Amino acid sequence: MNYQEKHTKGFISNFIKSFWEFETCEKECNYEILPDGFFDLIFEIKNGQITKVSLTGVWTEQIQISISKNTKLIGVRFKLISSEYVFKQSIKELKNTKTELPLTILDFQSLDLYNFEKFTDSITEKLHYGLKNLKEIDSRKFELFKILYERKGDISVQELSERIIWSSRQINRYFNSRFGFSLKTFCNILKCHSSLKHIANGKLFPENDYYDQAHFIKQVKQITGSTPTNLHLNKNDRFLQLTTIQAT
Repeated sequence: MNYQEKHTKGFISNFIKSFWEFETCEKECNYEILPDGFFDLIFEIKNGQITKVSLTGVWTEQIQISISKNTKLIGVRFKLISSEYVFKQSIKELKNTKTELPLTILDFQSLDLYNFEKFTDSITEKLHYGLKNLKEIDSRKFELFKILYERKGDISVQELSERIIWSSRQINRYFNSRFGFSLKTFCNILKCHSSLKHIANGKLFPENDYYDQAHFIKQVKQITGSTPTNLHLNKNDRFLQLTTIQAT
């Protein structure tokens, strides 16, 4: 398989974490996807044509996927605030699943499918224009996700509530109604995901605010379904994120 990832900069980075491209060769690939705290718009490309466009929800558990041989996937990894200001809809019903979108969405068919840089630059331009022309973005939500992603979930609900002047009850109501899970669950996912790079490199001890080693192992297993040791071993390239970390 071939994999590359491009991180965003500037204003658009408040809404999109990165773009990624994954390409299979002469055989089908089977992987498990681990929760990461984002959702993706995915373009499936075969023989130089977009054959499928999918929108995922947020993964809160490990998900098994299969990717056909000779297939290219280009993905846009969105931060949660984008559900409201890019897609203008709740993605609660998409939790741990995905839905297909029209191939004509935002006229992506006209983009250069052979050049990853040009493709992602064009998407950035289209989305940046729409976001810049929004009448208003709720400052509390903007700051909420800015803090959560910067701190990688390593912040208490109380501190977060005090910093953005929004009650914890209202924040949890917002998360449950729009995404289908609580703020605490989201923080745990972000913390666990931020540990994957350390785990891939053999650092099987907590880097974030876990009580102790036992708590770290318990939390990682609860979210990924596997222990840090099994994730590190990544037998048969089972876990896609661990494989791509090692590939990059």
